[in-house]
Amino acid sequence: VVGALGPTPKTASISPDVNDPGARNTSFEELRKAYYEQTQALVKGGSDVLLIETIFDTLNAKAALFAIDEYFDNSGERLPLIISGTVTDASGRILSGQTVTAFWHSVRHAQPLAIGLNCALGAALMRPYIQELAKAAPDTFISCYPNAGLPNPMSDTGFDETPDVTSRLLREFAEEGLVNIVGGCCGTTPEHISAIHQAVAPLAGRVLQKSYFYQEAA
Repeated sequence: VVGALGPTPKTASISPDVNDPGARNTSFEELRKAYYEQTQALVKGGSDVLLIETIFDTLNAKAALFAIDEYFDNSGERLPLIISGTVTDASGRILSGQTVTAFWHSVRHAQPLAIGLNCALGAALMRPYIQELAKAAPDTFISCYPNAGLPNPMSDTGFDETPDVTSRLLREFAEEGLVNIVGGCCGTTPEHISAIHQAVAPLAGRVLQKSYFYQEAA
């Protein structure tokens, strides 16, 4: 069971007012308290893994990581972490401005089980950023769960990609040795997930390399 901590509708480092760049609608401390409460509920509810997902602001993610670590220290129980950011457009950056590589280096101290990307983009548009992340984090599992392409109000699911298309693209990711964990985000259906499973099940996962970063930190 994976307990998910979402991004919240507020951001610690992006102004909600284009006319006031310094304005903020929340603080690190407010986010820390909210994430601590979520962590406590998710762990007590039986989560085996915690997932910080759809991250569009690295500072929000840091507040979540701080709260999780605080809860782990207080409870004496630790669970594996998965961290998943969201690249929203062809800039290759999350909304708070970090590239995929910079985002990874901002959160790698948490030593997550996996680092990945989800939401906003379909698999085809997400490919270069997954490639970048796989190169930047050779010692950590890579997760990828894209949207079913781009929004399309004429589609039954509201998105472009059929299960066959999404599963074929994610199979290509696996064949390239880019990913360890795959799935679907907005617009994906049980049929998408089933097709993805069938497409990647015969393939080996991405092989991890030794972590020099953690050896030096120790």
